[in-house]
Amino acid sequence: MHDASALTQDAFDFLQTRQSHPAKLFKGPVPARAELLEILTAATRVPDHGKLEPWRLVVLDRAAMLRLGDLAEARAREIGADDEKIAKGRGQFDLGQLAVAVISSPKASDKIPLSEQILSAGALCFGVLNAALAKGWGANWLSGWPSHDPVFAAQAFGCVGDETVAGIVHIGTVVTPISDRPRPDLSKLITWA
Repeated sequence: MHDASALTQDAFDFLQTRQSHPAKLFKGPVPARAELLEILTAATRVPDHGKLEPWRLVVLDRAAMLRLGDLAEARAREIGADDEKIAKGRGQFDLGQLAVAVISSPKASDKIPLSEQILSAGALCFGVLNAALAKGWGANWLSGWPSHDPVFAAQAFGCVGDETVAGIVHIGTVVTPISDRPRPDLSKLITWA
């Protein structure tokens, strides 16, 4: 039997109404270091079988964003990308004020499959997103082609071996509220077995 006293209605209401905000609409201010540490502390409470911590975090301030925008453009030119791909590669970095890159960093394990470790990093992206939203900030989980380029990932985030960028979560002040988007029709997605 369900214990109604165990239900935290505020938390459930948050989950029922949470939504990401477009990072391109964020303005300053952004969380101070102490508040960001609170957000990240809450965010790391994710499924992590074997307590491997198969991820790491890279905090990107405005100066780092500008460097990454230049790096994305240089990488795009190196691979012969067109102007549109260059602009898309620079985009989130040129506009970003603060972000947290979640790096999937799998550990050798006979017991915990690689897929579970990668999913843990994805859960961490969602944890950062939700923790920032719960603290009242705007947040958006992005990646973009540079994040999936191994050369860029190595230069930008120090990715080595099997490390990859799971996502980049932008955090900032929402200036322009947005309306909610259509949500999934569960009757088409759930099978009751």
